[in-house]
Amino acid sequence: MGLTLVALLLAAPGPDAVPAARAGTPRWLLGIGGRGLDIEPRAYLGLMIAAFLCYLVVVALADQIEPRLLWTAIIALVALFALAPPLLSQDVFSYIASGRLAARHGLNPYVAVPARQPSDAVFPFVGWRHTPDSYGALFTFLVYPLGLLRVGVALWTLKLVSALSVLGLTGLTAHVAAARRVDPRRAAAFVALNPLVLVHVVGGAHNDSLLILALMGSVALLVTGRQVTGAVALAVAVGLKASGLLVAPFAVAGSRRRVPLAAALVAALAVVGWVGFAAFGSHVWASERLASRHESLTNHYSVPSTIARLGQFSVGRVRLAALATYAVGLVGLLWWTRRGGDWVRATGWATFGLLVASSWLMPWYVIWALPLAAVARDRRLTGSVLVLCAFQLLSRIRL
Repeated sequence: MGLTLVALLLAAPGPDAVPAARAGTPRWLLGIGGRGLDIEPRAYLGLMIAAFLCYLVVVALADQIEPRLLWTAIIALVALFALAPPLLSQDVFSYIASGRLAARHGLNPYVAVPARQPSDAVFPFVGWRHTPDSYGALFTFLVYPLGLLRVGVALWTLKLVSALSVLGLTGLTAHVAAARRVDPRRAAAFVALNPLVLVHVVGGAHNDSLLILALMGSVALLVTGRQVTGAVALAVAVGLKASGLLVAPFAVAGSRRRVPLAAALVAALAVVGWVGFAAFGSHVWASERLASRHESLTNHYSVPSTIARLGQFSVGRVRLAALATYAVGLVGLLWWTRRGGDWVRATGWATFGLLVASSWLMPWYVIWALPLAAVARDRRLTGSVLVLCAFQLLSRIRL
């Protein structure tokens, strides 16, 4: 009950929590709550903290909650934030801009930038105006048809896709949890009721929900022995966003049939790569370079930049030390997996380590680690991910 009450306030904060509203507040932008409650940023942060504390209680008691009640709450809260305005981010408009550049203007979104078409209806709402598409070709294919729609229709379509992806991800996580003898109710609550997922992923309509849906689909298939379809699902995830590739070496190392799985994965990735090349030429690979360049940037609430700020160190040196430490840890996890360790658990730690080591960390990235931690059967990993979530509550709220 407490989480539901706080969520109602978080979903209708008013224009201050909708960065795109700086360009104007058309009715289609503000969602079901209209101009909302005009909640101040500090009050919004307080609500995020309250929601997180309620979430911890729900997760702790999830095994005592009747399944129908729990799933009703999950569906209701995800639907609530699907109807909220695009919260704390303008990234969804960058997705729409890519589709419009391709579908309406005949431009390659991996080369052209939104600023190339300043008269386009989506341009005032775009945050990254001088940055080309940085996502995988499969995601760009998905947003291509949206470029033919009005901006408002495209926005709410992507909001719906994000909400359905989170619900699908939650169902898959519960399925994998049951297969691995983990309480599926706690796993479902751990993913879907996290305030960062509700506010940032569903509220902000970030495409990370679609990426992790494909990744957990591949995990679900692989843990039940369906290697070919699991490899295809993993390749689809990589085609949506390159970060999905992190799962591949652990899945192969942990498989009893490494060669067939590796061959199926290489073949599936080759098909995805060919499709992207056929549609966008070699420019599609520029998205991978751009994603790598993002990793060389820093934002205020990444772990390396926070350590550098508090310790008055060079952020560049802290970032390099973090990446070097992560590389050593990654090799150790792969060696442990190759020696018979649980590859799902190892992937969870590798994903968590990547988030900690990266100097470019956004709060919606925690959804990369949440479902893996939920099924890993490792309390230390679960606790570590929750600490990272608590740290990210501050992010993107302009105090």
